[in-house]
Amino acid sequence: MAVVHNSKLAYYCSVIQSHQANMQFTVAAKGTTHLILNYLGLSADRPKSLILSVVRADEAGPLIGLLKETFQKGGDYKGVAFTVRLTSTIGALAYGFLANEKSVKEEL
Repeated sequence: MAVVHNSKLAYYCSVIQSHQANMQFTVAAKGTTHLILNYLGLSADRPKSLILSVVRADEAGPLIGLLKETFQKGGDYKGVAFTVRLTSTIGALAYGFLANEKSVKEEL
């Protein structure tokens, strides 16, 4: 999962896709700073997006490292990313799709 600025949404989707993400879903989001800025009477809310992706475990570490480096550029590249482990899936075909495995066949 990653929260990024809307202006860099396509960039981050392509970065995540390059790490064999077979499924991505994006939704509108708000960052945490809008709460503090609203409290202070400042309005600097910038549109953000939440990217939900399914990435294999062996790709997750390198992807998070790359995202961390990119976030450190600052400006519109700032964001937050984290992983949540899937502990099980139902069916070999569902697993094969989510893991981006081309040769998985479900046995009947």
